[in-house]
Amino acid sequence: MQKRPTINDVARLSGVSKRTVSRVINGATNVGKATREKIDQVISELNFSPDKQARGLAANRSYLLGLIYDNPDAMFIDQVQRGVLKICSAKGYELVVHPCTYRNNDFIDDCSNFVKRSNIDGVIILSPVSESKELASSLREQKIKYVRMASVDLDDHANMVVSDDRAALSDLARYLVSLGHSNMAVISGPKQFCSSIERLEGFCQTLNLLGVEIPEERIIEGENSYESGISCARRLLIQSPRPQVIFANTDEMAAGVLKVAHEMGISVPEQLSIAGFDDNLLASRVIPSLTTIQRPVSDMAQLAAKKIIAAIEGAKLDIEEEYLVKPHLIIRESTRRV
Repeated sequence: MQKRPTINDVARLSGVSKRTVSRVINGATNVGKATREKIDQVISELNFSPDKQARGLAANRSYLLGLIYDNPDAMFIDQVQRGVLKICSAKGYELVVHPCTYRNNDFIDDCSNFVKRSNIDGVIILSPVSESKELASSLREQKIKYVRMASVDLDDHANMVVSDDRAALSDLARYLVSLGHSNMAVISGPKQFCSSIERLEGFCQTLNLLGVEIPEERIIEGENSYESGISCARRLLIQSPRPQVIFANTDEMAAGVLKVAHEMGISVPEQLSIAGFDDNLLASRVIPSLTTIQRPVSDMAQLAAKKIIAAIEGAKLDIEEEYLVKPHLIIRESTRRV
C-alpha cells in the first residue's frame, strides 16, 4: 500500500521548512511568489491533502463555513452553494448549510444554536434572513464573522454583498416604455422584504419619471411562488381594460402568469408582455422564454465567500470595499413592441 504523502515530504521536495509549507496551505500572504508556486507545484504532483483536523487544531479554527437561508427557490440556493464551494475548495474550507424559517419567533435562537452546534468559523446569510438586524447583532455578540447577501446596504461594506435590484428594475421600466407600453401591472413580492420594496420602487418610480403611472389596484402582493403567481394573475387579467404588461417579482410567479394567460387564451407576447426577475433555469425553458433580470448569483456568492474567509484569517483584501453588484436585463420572447 502506497504511503500517503505528508507535509514533511512537501517541505523536503520544495526545499523549504515545514512552517513555510504550512503558511502556504493556510493562505498566508508572507510567502514569496516563486516559493509559493514551487510549493503548490509539489503539492499538486504529490496529490497532497492536509489533515483537516490537525490543520484546524494548529490554526485554532474549524475550517467550516455556515450558510443560513430561508428561500423557496431551490435553483437560487444551488447557484449560491456552487459559488461558495468554488472558493471553499480552493481555500480548504467546508460548507455547512442551515435552512431556517425566517418568520418563526425563535429563528434567532435557531440560527445561534446552529452556529454553536456546528462550531463554524463564519457564516454567509442570504435574504430575507440577511435583512434581520437582530441576527446580525446576535452574531456580533458571539464574535462570529458574517457576510450578508441582500438587496440593500445594511451593514459595513466588509460584511455585505448587495444586489442593486432598484437600478436593474429601473432599466426594465425604461425598456418596456421604449416598446410603447403604458398599461402595466405588478405582482410584487412580500412587502415586508427589502428586496420586494427595492424592486417595486425601482420599477414604479422610473415609470413615473417617464410619465407612466400604475394604478393601486394593479399592484398585487404575491408570495414569490408559482402558485401565488397564478392566483395574482387571475385577479389582474380579469380587470378591464386588461393590462398590456405584467412584471412579476420572481420568475416563478412570472411562469404562473404565463400559465393563466394560456388558460384564458391570451397570447404572449402579442396580447400580453410578461417579465420576471432571477433568470433561473425556468426562465429560458418556458414557452415563450421570459424577459427577466439576471443576478450574477454565483459571482455574488464567490465574493461573499472571499470576504468571510479573509475576515476569518485576518487577511486584507483588495475587494473588501467592493460590495455592490448590478443585475442586468435579459430580453427574450415574452415581451414585444406594441
